[in-house]
Amino acid sequence: MERICIIEDDENIRNLLLIALEGFGYQAEAFETAEEGLDRIRKSPPDLVVLDWMLPGISGVAAMKSIRQTKGLQHIPIIMLTAKDKELDKVTGLDSGADDYMVKPFGVLELAARIRGLLRRAGQGRCLEETLFGGGISVCQKTREVISGNRNVELTLKEYELLVYLMKNDFRVVPREELLNQIWGYEYDGESRTLDMHIRTLRQKLGEEHGLVIKTVRGVGYRFIAEEKGVGGRC
Repeated sequence: MERICIIEDDENIRNLLLIALEGFGYQAEAFETAEEGLDRIRKSPPDLVVLDWMLPGISGVAAMKSIRQTKGLQHIPIIMLTAKDKELDKVTGLDSGADDYMVKPFGVLELAARIRGLLRRAGQGRCLEETLFGGGISVCQKTREVISGNRNVELTLKEYELLVYLMKNDFRVVPREELLNQIWGYEYDGESRTLDMHIRTLRQKLGEEHGLVIKTVRGVGYRFIAEEKGVGGRC
């Protein structure tokens, strides 16, 4: 369930938003001041913020700039609510970091539609950020979908975890002991050939061409070598 943080000093509007958003299936929490809201957002980042412009103490615009400048919070969608309806005011709000802008009075159905749109786009963006790719292989960590070349590859849990760990550490030789500890656990005391067997089946499943990106460094461990690394693909 997506969580929405409301920062609104008008008690009637604040309560209306709480009831409406909970009715639409969101988990909502509301705060009267930007100071209270920012403290909560920093401790537990929500999926979206509904923010009033005119607030006692720190203004909505200042609060929004603070969110945009805080590591880990920059990409939270923000809808600004305000009684200001001049074009320049809207431009100021959007330029300050708002993803959307609604003028009071507003309809809760329209607000809910805009929230759905922002959350949908934010989810698509996170999916792209969570997709590893390199050497013709892409891995969507959200859905655990693995594509080698143009085909989907079905991996066991350990094969999947091995591939992700090697891709995240591409070009670095990862020692056998590190892989065993990270994938099988620090208490693992089983046969070390288990790692070799999983690497072999992983290469086979990735295919003759793409399986070659996993290199053996004799006496040390394994490394993932790809011509390019980044994020992309579709989950």
